[in-house]
Amino acid sequence: MPLTPDMRRSIDQIRDYLFGGGYPDPVSNAEQLSFLFFFYLVEAIDAENALRARVLKTAHTSLFDGDWTLKNPLNASDGPTIPRSRFRWSVWAKGLSGEALVRFVRDEVFAFFAEMGAGAAHDFMLGARLSIDEPTVLTQVVNLVDGLRLDQADADTKGDLFEHVLRQIKQAGELGQFRTPRHIIRTIVEIVDPRVGETIYDPAAGTAGFLVAAYNHIRLANSSPSGIVQAELDGKRQRRGLGDTLSASQVSALQTATFFGNDVDPKMVRLATMNLTLRGLPNVRILLRNVLTTTLDAERKAELGLPPEGFHVILANPPFSGRVDRDRIVEDVKVGTTTATELLFLKYMMDSLRPGGRCGVIVPEGVLFGSTGAHKELRRQLIENNRVEAVLSLPGGVFQPYSGVKTSVLFFRKGGTTERVQFLHADDDGYKLDANHDTAIEANDLPALAQAYADRDAGWESWQSRDTAAEWTGKWWFADTATLRANDFNLSASRYRPMSQAQVEHRDPRELLDELAAIEVEILEEVEALKTALTETQA
Repeated sequence: MPLTPDMRRSIDQIRDYLFGGGYPDPVSNAEQLSFLFFFYLVEAIDAENALRARVLKTAHTSLFDGDWTLKNPLNASDGPTIPRSRFRWSVWAKGLSGEALVRFVRDEVFAFFAEMGAGAAHDFMLGARLSIDEPTVLTQVVNLVDGLRLDQADADTKGDLFEHVLRQIKQAGELGQFRTPRHIIRTIVEIVDPRVGETIYDPAAGTAGFLVAAYNHIRLANSSPSGIVQAELDGKRQRRGLGDTLSASQVSALQTATFFGNDVDPKMVRLATMNLTLRGLPNVRILLRNVLTTTLDAERKAELGLPPEGFHVILANPPFSGRVDRDRIVEDVKVGTTTATELLFLKYMMDSLRPGGRCGVIVPEGVLFGSTGAHKELRRQLIENNRVEAVLSLPGGVFQPYSGVKTSVLFFRKGGTTERVQFLHADDDGYKLDANHDTAIEANDLPALAQAYADRDAGWESWQSRDTAAEWTGKWWFADTATLRANDFNLSASRYRPMSQAQVEHRDPRELLDELAAIEVEILEEVEALKTALTETQA
């Protein structure tokens, strides 16, 4: 069942009710909806488990068997306990409203599912509480969630529905993290090409967009022609695969031993967990962890089921503008004296790949040409100790409405040394580059650039045999290691773009503004570094 316009309207109506009812925070609202979705779905999951047990002739204890001791006496009608069957969505969501609904959900439902979560592989409900405590608003929202009929939707539809919820999150977090546009994620995943049997990791997972996209990519690559369908998302048609050629062991590996992630924000961990659960990946564990300030020894990694040798694939959009207290940064990720999260995360990801592992990571433009010692050292390590394969320059404004920062995507493999780098330049990404960046347009450079990356060996031959006196019209070009080294390992695409004199004289003003903005960020970072150095000298 595809995501219908009625479902979208219901989610928009829920959003409007919450906003109008005095709940303006879209992150908190998405978290609350994730709880309600979970409460709704558990009843059907319990019924499926009971049916499976009957077929397999194994024992089954329902979550709703036995009695529950009430937390709030006001919820009692004829004694201090109630049957646990009262926690079925079909009972309380349809039988209560107003103040009674708020009191029962707040004091009993959340406590009931918190108890269940405490015994699970990862505690989705840890610290959870009801924040929609206005009786009319909660009653309306519960009724609308009930009307979505989530139990009748397939995993893709439920996931798409939740993504529609997440689209309402339109502000950056305190550490500089924000939601990555899904079409950008899909392009990065297509280029990196994660495969079944590989481990896939996002150290700053947010709402798990990269992990979901990697899962969809693998399913599409393992689908028969009849198992591929068309779906419309965000005004664009895209192919979806059912993964019908995957073996039972491969499906099991995808569900239990493929996807890994962390986030520092408990709300993001909950949203990521729900996003994955709705996609059919309830056993993927997103850790509440800051990788820049904590380390895991071999024993702890084994307890968490993490691959000891590192990951095959890392996909990430780590925080851009955050800072970490110097004293909290673990030794493993330090690069000089920098406290910039974008540099520390990049160092962490370089070290977290297994030999030959692949990474696609979004970075602010300043990482590519910054002149501080930390910037230069990190790029030197990237180029001399790894194989940087490509840099994809994204259009300015691609992260609106969260941030106007100019960004690129680094693609590299762990180990070896870089011989040449392919630069890919996108002027358009399929959406209008305005303040909202959500209106679909025809112009889209990303598919052709992804293909140029796939054909990069042939592209290198064409580049070498080109007429250097002629104007280069392609949106991709190359630079060899000697050229990179002569330019302080600068990895900015515009630095090496071949231009005719006319192009030099008439550069796109947006490109010039993007470069100026990136230079401004770098200057601010250098000023902060100087302040820190002076403070340490005076101490």
